Amino acid sequence: MEEMDYENRLVSMEFLPEDDGDNPLRPRTLDEYIGQQKVKDNLKVYIDAAKMRKEALDHVLLYGPPGLGKTTLAAIIANEMGVNFRITSGPALERPGDLAALLTNMDEGDVLFIDEIHRLPRTVEEILYPAMEDFAIDIINGKGQGATSIHLPLQRFTLIGATTRAGQLSAPLRDRFGVVLRLELYTPEELGAIVSRSARILGAAITMDGALEIASRSRGTPRIANRLLKRVRDFALVLNHGEIDEETARVALARMEVDELGLDLVDRRMLRAMIEHYHGGPVGLETVAAVVGEEAVTIEDVYEPYLMQIGFLSRTPRGRVVLPAAYDHLGIPYGESPAGGQQSLF
Repeated sequence: MEEMDYENRLVSMEFLPEDDGDNPLRPRTLDEYIGQQKVKDNLKVYIDAAKMRKEALDHVLLYGPPGLGKTTLAAIIANEMGVNFRITSGPALERPGDLAALLTNMDEGDVLFIDEIHRLPRTVEEILYPAMEDFAIDIINGKGQGATSIHLPLQRFTLIGATTRAGQLSAPLRDRFGVVLRLELYTPEELGAIVSRSARILGAAITMDGALEIASRSRGTPRIANRLLKRVRDFALVLNHGEIDEETARVALARMEVDELGLDLVDRRMLRAMIEHYHGGPVGLETVAAVVGEEAVTIEDVYEPYLMQIGFLSRTPRGRVVLPAAYDHLGIPYGESPAGGQQSLF
């Protein structure tokens, strides 16, 4: 079977190079930020209280699936607090000195945002503990018997960590965050509002039905919704004088092979491969990876989460199992493979 190129999938939740131009679409304030109402309501209280006390906001941990706006929300927090916003990522901080350089250049109240904080090296993470708790770091100068420890006080700052895997954070790091917020997948109505707002910014004419059609196929994720909007806008310009209505959106998304549930060709191939070759499972992760020509970690992190959320796939102790809803969606009678084989779950 040909290898699947997940890195260029329109419905990938991961950040793609084409998303780099989304800055004009990012909201700047909590009032502009659509969705995540409980998170916003709580954040507004924390921010207002910190401003009234004239203190830095407590450290914040944002977690949830990719593409839901964790980076955007961190920038909004800095903007609402009226402080500088510095951004980095866990993999970029390879040595303790990299983090120390950032921390010593922070001004009072500044926000340091660390994306993928669960990927921080352990030696770097240990520098964070006293920095977060005591606003100071200890740097070892020299080696051997001549080494000396330098105690450097820091300005009070706010660390905002973002992760898609909160369970991989060490307990000492997780416990040092005073505010822990989970971002949930968006409803089609919320995504429709986001698509309409983005279309206005992009100067594209769109109907509410057109916005909802794009939203319903966006896997509950604003990043995917904005990506699909840009591509549908191209089709609308050529096919419908630039207006994105429901029919134009439906035709465009069909030509991009994104179906009404947001599944693309890659998702459908994976499910069909499991049904055709293994009668729907149970089948081991490594076997699935071999069949679709991808690494097991890619299957687990990129393909499976959404398929599990919509009830198409299940993880069992014996392996992955394709569920009846997936058979219905693919038009395959449950219990049969395209080759006519019978499925056995036990």
